[in-house]
Amino acid sequence: MPEVSEQGLSQAQVRSLTEEGKVNALKEETSRSLGQIIRANVFTLFNGIIVAAMLLVLLTGSWKDAVFGIIIIFNTGIGIGTELKAKLTLDKLSILVSSRSLVRRHGGNIEIDHGQIVLGDLLWVRSGEQIPADSTIVHTWGLELDESMLTGESRTVRKGPGDQVYSGSNAVSGLALVRVDQVGEHGYAAKLAAKARVYKKTTSDLTQGINTILKVMTVVVIPLCLLLIWSQIRAVGGWQTAIGTGLWRQAVVSAVAGVVGMIPEGLVLLTSLNFAIASIRLARENTLVQELESVETLARVDSLNLDKTGTITDGSIVLDDVVLLDGQIDGHIVRQAFYDLSNEANPNGTGQAVLAGLSKEGYQPGPVQGRVPFSSARKWSAIIEDGTLWTMGAPELLLSAFEGDSASVAGRVDGYAKSGSRVLLLARKSLDSVTAADSASQSDEGGFDIEGFMDSPTLFADSQPVALVLCSEHIREDAQPTLAWFRDQGVRCRVISGDNPVTVGAIAAKVGLTGDQIPRIMDARQLPSDLNQLAVVMEDVDVLGRVLPEQKKAIVDALHAKGHVVAMTGDGVNDALALKEADLGIAMGNAAAATKAVAQLVLVDSKFSHLPDVVARGRQVMANMERVASLFLVKTVYSALISLGVVLTAIPFPYLPRHITYIGGLTIGLPAFILALAPNNRRYIPGFLKRVVHFALPGGIAIALSVLLSAWLLPPMLHWNLSKPSDLATLRTTCAIVVFVLGVFVLGRVAMPLKSWRGLLVAFFAAVGVIGIFVPPVANFFALSIPSDRTLRATMIVLVLAAAIYAITWLISRLLGRSRKTATCL
Repeated sequence: MPEVSEQGLSQAQVRSLTEEGKVNALKEETSRSLGQIIRANVFTLFNGIIVAAMLLVLLTGSWKDAVFGIIIIFNTGIGIGTELKAKLTLDKLSILVSSRSLVRRHGGNIEIDHGQIVLGDLLWVRSGEQIPADSTIVHTWGLELDESMLTGESRTVRKGPGDQVYSGSNAVSGLALVRVDQVGEHGYAAKLAAKARVYKKTTSDLTQGINTILKVMTVVVIPLCLLLIWSQIRAVGGWQTAIGTGLWRQAVVSAVAGVVGMIPEGLVLLTSLNFAIASIRLARENTLVQELESVETLARVDSLNLDKTGTITDGSIVLDDVVLLDGQIDGHIVRQAFYDLSNEANPNGTGQAVLAGLSKEGYQPGPVQGRVPFSSARKWSAIIEDGTLWTMGAPELLLSAFEGDSASVAGRVDGYAKSGSRVLLLARKSLDSVTAADSASQSDEGGFDIEGFMDSPTLFADSQPVALVLCSEHIREDAQPTLAWFRDQGVRCRVISGDNPVTVGAIAAKVGLTGDQIPRIMDARQLPSDLNQLAVVMEDVDVLGRVLPEQKKAIVDALHAKGHVVAMTGDGVNDALALKEADLGIAMGNAAAATKAVAQLVLVDSKFSHLPDVVARGRQVMANMERVASLFLVKTVYSALISLGVVLTAIPFPYLPRHITYIGGLTIGLPAFILALAPNNRRYIPGFLKRVVHFALPGGIAIALSVLLSAWLLPPMLHWNLSKPSDLATLRTTCAIVVFVLGVFVLGRVAMPLKSWRGLLVAFFAAVGVIGIFVPPVANFFALSIPSDRTLRATMIVLVLAAAIYAITWLISRLLGRSRKTATCL
């Protein structure tokens, strides 16, 4: 290590600062503990209603009517498992790499864990190390930092004394002694990680719609349940009779039958299972789903923010072309000079690209008599071979030292830069023509002093510009077709990058970000700070450059303010906050660990082309779950209406909880599971809940009306005495058959078109339902029986009437739907 005058902190100072807690240690906790996760998933309103209903039934001793309660175990287990996985992922989130650091204390250098660094420590930053704490440079020996993971800027930054360096940056080259300014949770990287570590559940349109249904039904269920118990007690002769004869048990079971039917308990479970299966299918395509609900979010996205590096480009540099400026010079000699200039011990990204490109053309190392390696401080390098001094570097720097007319060359450089190229200039000087002005580089014998030049390198005013080398970031092969696909699907794509906006805009144009139109670019330093103004500006911007991490998050917020559903891709720590704020955060497989931790989706092999597959899977989930949600809501509607009819007319409830379990399993639960997994590429259309309700109302009304008419008309027609258990059981069997048959009709409508396997699906479950009545164990468990004699004839008449009611309600619904569309068009 170089000799420095600073002694560093003493042992007593370190001990005192440690006791005060001014150390570089972090408390890495998420916003939700394990206990909170369990409580949030166990003590839900949905679970409370189902548990209360199940306990009531168990108190009556009729355990067969309580089997519906099993659904709680599956729902709660899936919910806890999903959130626990997210918690474990977030707990592991860390921007800083745990490593040993070299600090200067009490006059000597010692190596400690980065968590033992204290405020005010003198810290050595060496090439290849990550900076563990925010600091100020005291001394530097050519320190260059890669801050891309924090800022998004892909170029290295050279630091000088007094400059700030932030935790999370990586030292690319050089050495520095820095003084620690911030430690622990006050550091830049720690603040980013703390914001990213807060748990945020993905917003799902499907889940929100289902939750809305549950909330509405909860408001209805509680008072209706009390009214049902009261009406059923009245139906058996009042409280004294019910308690004295034990008929209160029958009253409770009847009331629970109405309550359970109103809660679409299977829909919650099926939604979770459908998300889980979609996640498994995506995993086979190298797409990791970290939050189940996110598989449908991309189906709703209308705004996709893309990070340039890692999404459109893969971060590597490629050689595009070598452009000769002097027609008199041999192109082969120029290319050999470019190769030898780049062939350093540790070439940077551009040098590696030149070497790789020219190696493919067959170039190999040539004889070099002297070399001045590239330095970001000089911004140029030089070699001497065959009596010629070749200099390669930043065009603006080399041209500033050139005494001739450089305007035409500068114009060409500017044109190439605007097209997205990284441009380097090659200048040539013959060492046979050293002038007096160059005497500092001549030897005593009058020849060129190579060693003197290498010790004190300088640019020569008479070096002649001879060629330009054009490099660019390597564009992913899948970028252009994937962007075209999103354009066709009506998704607005924007590129948000920390790089130069002109360069990013040129790359965006190459991949056809906006189709045939030229992308509209803007420097993020010109963005307004006001959210409303930013929202307006973003509507007219396609490419943003020089974007800071906080601005990326603000951009997402601004798009939300305009009602957009936003997805964000990224790979750097600077993208983490924006990914977390977006409706859907998508990280590349080669992204920083912190970025992958907060993303809902991770493209494991970093292929942008997987996103259309994710969209297709999301559309499948949304379209199919809309079908099955309609099935479940039909049951909710008819259960609520039947319960209301029972309360108003004080009749015994027309079926048992086990009846609805049997019917629901065959006409809703099992078919819905199969339909939810069927192929479906229908594009998502907003209005999920509205369409589901519109479908459910006609079917629910038809079934409720058919059952209530049966319960009202059959007893007097057939002289049934409903106080007799046998007559009540016969009525309930008849009503259960009506519900089952109309349930098959509803299933057939949901499964359309029926010409395919869907028709066989409906026929299969209809047949299973009928056959089950003839199987004694099944019939006994579910309290089913085969109607006979007059009951059979009455049941057939009721079914015909029910079919007519069903047809009429659907016809009215279609007519009303058409009239609404006509009114809207007018």
